[in-house]
Amino acid sequence: MRRILGIALGLLLIGGVLYVALQGQNRPESTATKTVRGVIGSEKSEFFRDPDVVKALADKGYIVKTETSGSWAMDQLALKEFDFAFPGSSEPAKEVAAAAGLKGAQETRPFYSPLVVIARPGAAQVLAAGGLATMTGKNSGTLLMGPFLKAAAEDRTWQQLAGSSAHAELTGTVFVKTTDPASSNSGALFLAATSNVVNGNTVVADDAGIERTAPLMRKLISVQGALETSTEDPFRAFISGSGEPLILVYESQVASLLLQKQDPGEMVVLYPDTTVNTAHTFVPLSEDARELGTLLATDPKLRELAVLRGFRPQDGVAEFTAATAPHAGYLNPGLAGIRQVGTPTVKILTALAQRAKG
Repeated sequence: MRRILGIALGLLLIGGVLYVALQGQNRPESTATKTVRGVIGSEKSEFFRDPDVVKALADKGYIVKTETSGSWAMDQLALKEFDFAFPGSSEPAKEVAAAAGLKGAQETRPFYSPLVVIARPGAAQVLAAGGLATMTGKNSGTLLMGPFLKAAAEDRTWQQLAGSSAHAELTGTVFVKTTDPASSNSGALFLAATSNVVNGNTVVADDAGIERTAPLMRKLISVQGALETSTEDPFRAFISGSGEPLILVYESQVASLLLQKQDPGEMVVLYPDTTVNTAHTFVPLSEDARELGTLLATDPKLRELAVLRGFRPQDGVAEFTAATAPHAGYLNPGLAGIRQVGTPTVKILTALAQRAKG
């Protein structure tokens, strides 16, 4: 009996080995030949974690591992540990390249995203009633930067705005919650846009411009209290129903939420009428990652997946408009009525951030 059992167990074991071997033969092999490590802005985390993106990159020969950092803090990292850096705009990319000792690095801007302010419906209605915003639909509108910044300069409170009595949840000074402008791209570029308006619709370019704009930049930041280094946590807090009534985020975060068919909750998307588009800039730090930025910019599948994560690919207005058509009630695909401005130099913007934080 024991001998029979032994033979039976042996046959089962052999069968199991053969099954595993055959399954291994039938499993699609990864075509990835390079493993690269990069530091990215947190707004791109979902893109690189997306299983479809992982597969598309593997099909092109790459396994991509990432960790996040504030874009304006990347140049302080041990860059030798990374194959690429992917900050949220071109200005911190220059600092990364300089810190890494790169000359003539082949930077690529695969996609971009404008900054927007997400608002509770009550807050958006009160802003509109007070002349600080206009509504283009139930869930969309425009933040009028001139009137908004005038209100900020006057330390205006929600209670001083028309219609606020119907919204007991709106209290205290009116402000937009941003990230830390000294380390985070969105916070820094908010200062770039607001300082432009305060400086007579001109990019701040010298010490005189800093002196003219710094007092109001200080008000915009100091009223907020503690500052995050990433838009991810404030955005998630807003979606969960907590957080401030006005929060600065990337359009891509909103578009991704909608395109992934997640519930946006009670949200109005306000596009500042003066804004800076954040051109996410890929900086190769090693030879292994040299072609990855170009691949992200030009490969049709990766462009499609970038759009599905809310980003606007290079020269991709038509792609973005087509993909987001079902969500036009929230978004402004053509950026109609929005003035796009340049950014100050790194030196000027850094000085503005320092003055804004006191």
